[in-house]
Amino acid sequence: MALPPGYTPKDGTILPQNPVCKLNKCLYGLKQASRQWFLKFSATLLSLEFQSSHSDHTLFIRNVNGTYVAVLVYVDDIVIASNDDDAVDQLKEDLKKSFKLRDLGPLRYFLGLEIARASQGISVCQRKSILELLDETGLLACKPSTIPMDLSIKLCTDSGEPILSDPGLYRRLVGKMMYLTITRPDITFAVNKLCQFTSVPTQTHLKAAYKVLHYLKATIGKGLFYSSASDLILKAFTDADWGSCKDTRRSTSGYCLFLGPSLIAWKSKKQTTVSHSSAESEYRAMELAV
Repeated sequence: MALPPGYTPKDGTILPQNPVCKLNKCLYGLKQASRQWFLKFSATLLSLEFQSSHSDHTLFIRNVNGTYVAVLVYVDDIVIASNDDDAVDQLKEDLKKSFKLRDLGPLRYFLGLEIARASQGISVCQRKSILELLDETGLLACKPSTIPMDLSIKLCTDSGEPILSDPGLYRRLVGKMMYLTITRPDITFAVNKLCQFTSVPTQTHLKAAYKVLHYLKATIGKGLFYSSASDLILKAFTDADWGSCKDTRRSTSGYCLFLGPSLIAWKSKKQTTVSHSSAESEYRAMELAV
């Protein structure tokens, strides 16, 4: 690693010809920096009696004598949630012993998610991200649509149209819509279908993707709402679209899980095998949800 321009050695130090740097610790931006940071941060939390979640390794949980604390980390952005404000303040003091922290106060914006709190519950949406995506694609003034996908059009790999000259446009668009499904389960099925044609997208696939944007224009402020008055009863709903894929004849499973009135998990996924009947595809969808 060459010395940076403008570097001057310490007084009394004579550098040899063509000197190089010896790296003693990771610099921000290196490939290993984020990994080393996470290892140090997770080790600190584990020493504070936190446990890493099995479903999400960036989530750490501590539940002692009814005091529940959850810490979610994304690189150097941290969210802390708890049922005890004193426990949160103590955790901040403990983390300050090992890291330099900046407290941004109550959570309002995190990785594109807009969070609003009220006595009725917590609302989460991605309004800003949707507006930026519409502006980037030039559809900010487009005509709104009431549905995310035209059910009369059956998408397939060979649609009879030429492949897009710039397939990267379609891939970037679908990738950004995938991130929107964090708070928009109503477009999950449509985005799942569009993701199947990223290798050879055609004009028909791009038109279907723009249809989703027209729907987002009509529902910009929609998102998730987590009610503060919840009965904490787990409920699941499943469905299957039998033989919907014209290329593989495989069915698509879908499920949504509710904790009380609040939606906490949802998924739309093509089944791994071909179902011989609609009943079989429904049972496979139920199996996925369970």
